[in-house]
Amino acid sequence: MEERRGQPSSRTPRIVDVARVCGCNFLEMYDFMVFGYFAAAIGRAYFPASDERASLLLSFATYGAAFLMRPIGAVVLGSYVDRAGRRAGLALTLGLMSVGTLSIAMTPRYATIGLWAPAIVLLGRLVQGLSAGVELGGVSVYLAEIATPGREGFYVSWQSASQQVAVVVAAFLGVMLTRFLPPETMDRVGFRIPLLAGCFILPLAIRMRRSLPEPSAFLARRHRPTGREALATLAASWPVVLAGVGLVMMTTVSFYFITAYTPTFGRKALHLGDVESLWVTLAVGASNLFWLPLSGALSDRIGRRPILVACAALAAVTSYPALSWLASAPSTGRLLAVELWLSFLYATYNGAMVCYLTEIVPPAVRTAGFSVAYSVATTAGGFTALICTLLIQNTGDRAMPGAWLSFAAIVSLVAVPLSARAARDTCGTFAT
Repeated sequence: MEERRGQPSSRTPRIVDVARVCGCNFLEMYDFMVFGYFAAAIGRAYFPASDERASLLLSFATYGAAFLMRPIGAVVLGSYVDRAGRRAGLALTLGLMSVGTLSIAMTPRYATIGLWAPAIVLLGRLVQGLSAGVELGGVSVYLAEIATPGREGFYVSWQSASQQVAVVVAAFLGVMLTRFLPPETMDRVGFRIPLLAGCFILPLAIRMRRSLPEPSAFLARRHRPTGREALATLAASWPVVLAGVGLVMMTTVSFYFITAYTPTFGRKALHLGDVESLWVTLAVGASNLFWLPLSGALSDRIGRRPILVACAALAAVTSYPALSWLASAPSTGRLLAVELWLSFLYATYNGAMVCYLTEIVPPAVRTAGFSVAYSVATTAGGFTALICTLLIQNTGDRAMPGAWLSFAAIVSLVAVPLSARAARDTCGTFAT
């Protein structure tokens, strides 16, 4: 009875709560990522154009449009989670994601309903973006608040790790569908299969989230800010939030490059096979899943900032040379080697960064503050596929995405010391 009223259960092992919250996070990120993997087929179905490149750009622009909604979701839904509770907020975000995914999966083709098709798909992506704006923050804060003292980095790293399971599953479905369905079938109905697969298990996932216990740290908080109070606190804490945006830049740009953009990069820029590019993406997801918890655990021992500085510096100086080496003689082996290196840098950085971000934002608006910083950075990172495509088209240099990766890494490298100073000056907190 106590657990139903939102009290934490002393009988439920923490590992069960981690598995439940991360399992749903996997599903939500799976729904969000599938669009990127099947961008070419979705573009031909909903954004037909005389030039296939224009169709692909329109599809990627729609994919990126969802990221414009994430800051709004971070503020509106984030303040709701900080006020109403972690459990209610996480259930709401999953419900919104299901609405967006189902609308994309069920929309008829452009040839059937004309301009209504891209309009509905765009609306579905915007709803997905609204939900995703607070999903990562909500899950990360929940894990930080239920973590065993001294192991916060390890616990919080499973938020990102669960996303990598989504990368692996979505990529595996892409491999199977591409291998066994002819191109015309893929363009007509094939891309809908992974979307519908996610929709079928959403009711169970929502039920799992509604049964999560509230963290005792949240229940012990006597004052929970109203929406207006949350906005005022966020505004007063702008140095921390701005520094947080810089911290997240490397994470979000790297993640969407090595996952959502890799299949298209392999096919269109390097002229490798569809199946080979998807296999590389699957390997990247497995690599991320391996490194993330290790980095989180290491950050509990040596501190977060040494890991952040080392990984950001390495990414800044190696991204463009690595992609130049790949572009000079494209092959599946070289693509795999480069992507696994970038995966190591991304996952090691992110395993420490996510927990670090939960530690520097004000406790009263922990979900909203985390989500705003993450979402603003993801607005830039979410357009990585579009930016990389334009960079290659406008320069003719297939390694130019490396310049974008290096730029993001430099921003994050600068943000590490600035974030520590901002946390001390603004919030009186200190994170290692």
